[in-house]
Amino acid sequence: QVQLVESGGGLVQAGGSLRLSCAASGRTISARAMGWFRQAPGNEREFVASINYSGDNTRYADSVKGRFTISRDNPRNTCYLQMNSLKPEDTAVYYCASATTVFGGVVASASEYANWGRGTQVTVSS
Repeated sequence: QVQLVESGGGLVQAGGSLRLSCAASGRTISARAMGWFRQAPGNEREFVASINYSGDNTRYADSVKGRFTISRDNPRNTCYLQMNSLKPEDTAVYYCASATTVFGGVVASASEYANWGRGTQVTVSS
């Protein structure tokens, strides 16, 4: 079982940037796609970004396309989410997750992720 721990969240003004990290332990994540999801108060958890196991294919929600970048460092067993040009509507708890399937492609559905972190709060002030 892999354990995922997110970090890097915080309070930032609109237009600012944050870099989230997702550190994995207990098992390598190098064979699995990784994803970032977010959940704002009163809303359902929504897909943000996904990266395939090798890091050469990515997918983004339309709401973050062009502003967020997902990446991974397999030797470090870590996944990242660089968030630029942040908006107040980006405020949410951000979760990272590792896919159930090994050597798979990008995954946008939460049901296809087996392991989840506890989340990190991102708050964007206007």
